[in-house]
Amino acid sequence: MPTRLDAVVVDAADPPRLAAFWARALGWAVTHDAPEEASVGVTDAPAWGDGGAPAVVFTRVEEPKSVKNRVHLELASGNRADQLATVSRLLDLGASRADIGQEEAPWVVLADPEGNEFCVLDARETHRDVGPLAAVVVDCADSVDLANFWMRATGWPVLRYSERFAALRHPSASTTWWELIEVPEPKTGRNRLRPDLAPRPGSDVPTEVARLERLGARHLDDGRGGGSSVAMADPEGNEFCVRPPRRRPHAPTGRRR
Repeated sequence: MPTRLDAVVVDAADPPRLAAFWARALGWAVTHDAPEEASVGVTDAPAWGDGGAPAVVFTRVEEPKSVKNRVHLELASGNRADQLATVSRLLDLGASRADIGQEEAPWVVLADPEGNEFCVLDARETHRDVGPLAAVVVDCADSVDLANFWMRATGWPVLRYSERFAALRHPSASTTWWELIEVPEPKTGRNRLRPDLAPRPGSDVPTEVARLERLGARHLDDGRGGGSSVAMADPEGNEFCVRPPRRRPHAPTGRRR
C-alpha cells in the first residue's frame, strides 16, 4: 500500500514569522503557531496524498541557510498580468528577488524572508486549477530513477516527463505536483525543505518504513526523528520523515465552549 505525501517541512530560524509570510503569500490559514513549530494549510481539506494541498510546516533550527536549496516551492499564476501582480504583492510582504542563474526565464525567482528560493511561474495549462501552490520541486541527479522510487513510494503516476525532468501527481485530483529536475550540482548537506509522509489507514509507521527500505530508502540517524516518527532518505539522499498522519485543520465553527 503506498505511503501518503502529507506535508512540506521547512527549517526556519523563526517559524511563526515565516508561517505568517507564507499564509499571506498563499492565502491559507496559520493552523499552528508556536515558537518551535508553526504551520499553514487549507482548512477542511484532505491530505496532500488524498488530493488536497500539502500543509507547510516550519520547524525551528539553529543552523542558518548557507547554500541554494535543492527543494523549492513554485507558485501558480493565471496569466502574465497575474504573475506580475503576484510578484509585486509578495515583494510587499517581505520577499526579495533572487538570482540563481535563471537569466531570461519566463518564471520569476524570489526568496522568502529567510532566503528560501521559490518561483512564481508563468501561466501553464498543467497547473490550471491546482491552487496557489503549483509544485514542490526537487533537484536530482537522475530523474528517471528517482521518479521510479517516488512513484512506488506514493502510488502517484508520472504524468509529465521530458529529458532530465519528471512530474508526479495524484492520479485523479488537481493538486500540487511533486517534480524532479536534474541539475549538475551534487547534493551537499541536509535539505532545508523536505516532505513528511504518513501511512494510509490500515498501515502504520514501522510497516511503511520497512516497505520504503525495500524500495531503496534508508534510515537516517540525524536526530530529526524520534517518538513515533522515523527520519529517512530517498535513494539520492533527500531527507524525509515517516510519521503518523497530522490532524487536518478545520475552519472555526463559531461555537463557544
